[in-house]
Amino acid sequence: MNDYVTLSLESHLFFARIMKEHSLFLEAGFPCCEKDFIEEADRFRRKFEELLHDVIKLSDGHIQESVLNSGELFTEFTIPAEKRTMSLSGVPINTGITEETRRLRCGCIQTANRPLYQPVRRINERAYRLLGELIRFKERILQRVNSGKLFTANYPLLIEHIIREAKLYRDIVEQLLTNRNICYQNFYETEEFWNQIMMEHAWFIRGLLDPSEAQLIETADDFSKDYARLLDTARKRDRLANGMTERTLQETIKYRDFKAAGAKGILGGQISSIILPLLADHVLREANHYIRILETKKTR
Repeated sequence: MNDYVTLSLESHLFFARIMKEHSLFLEAGFPCCEKDFIEEADRFRRKFEELLHDVIKLSDGHIQESVLNSGELFTEFTIPAEKRTMSLSGVPINTGITEETRRLRCGCIQTANRPLYQPVRRINERAYRLLGELIRFKERILQRVNSGKLFTANYPLLIEHIIREAKLYRDIVEQLLTNRNICYQNFYETEEFWNQIMMEHAWFIRGLLDPSEAQLIETADDFSKDYARLLDTARKRDRLANGMTERTLQETIKYRDFKAAGAKGILGGQISSIILPLLADHVLREANHYIRILETKKTR
């Protein structure tokens, strides 16, 4: 019972925020003539913001300390990035939700989780339905972009990327609803999934930096090649002999530091790019999430 409540809440605290930001990035990327797509993306942004807010109200005292301290739910840059992105894009962002997340306490409150079981199950059912709708919306965008019927400032690969993340979230919620343990299929598939995500982040960063940022572009390219090698090793099923998890963890820590420096530089106006500040913080939080997964695997 406790595991069900805690795992559900932790999953939503991370992924619902990711989904609302995906919706914001889609919304900000459409030209003004695409009013229907802008409005639909905004609807999903608001729906996931509402979901996240309702999850936060249930979460105090029911979250692991390792999750609260991981940097996957918020970073020092999140609120400044939200405020700057709201100013730049005109898309409203409820920064109070991030403030509420920062005030959450870990599982130290001695209350039974049984009264939370039904509210959390309803949250899971609601998230599952909403994710199905969002995935279909993203797939429709990708189909129209690939057929030349829709323009967006977002790469087609980025749309594929956010579809895969939404499907992972939906799979996790489905496992919770069917009372199965969250295992991301198996750990090695999880590692492969996130290595692919990290590699694509490097491609996006490389492509969104101003051409004058030659050193940063080269560094991003180097990270993309490092993750490509990790993926190649993973696909050869040669993980244990080569200390795959430890190598991946060390690489991701270096990458996290690069992303943190990037978020700071973008917020400080020291890096020339077309990267929204919240996107810089978004990919940093995903790296922090992956680091926690890797560290948890190492200690088992």
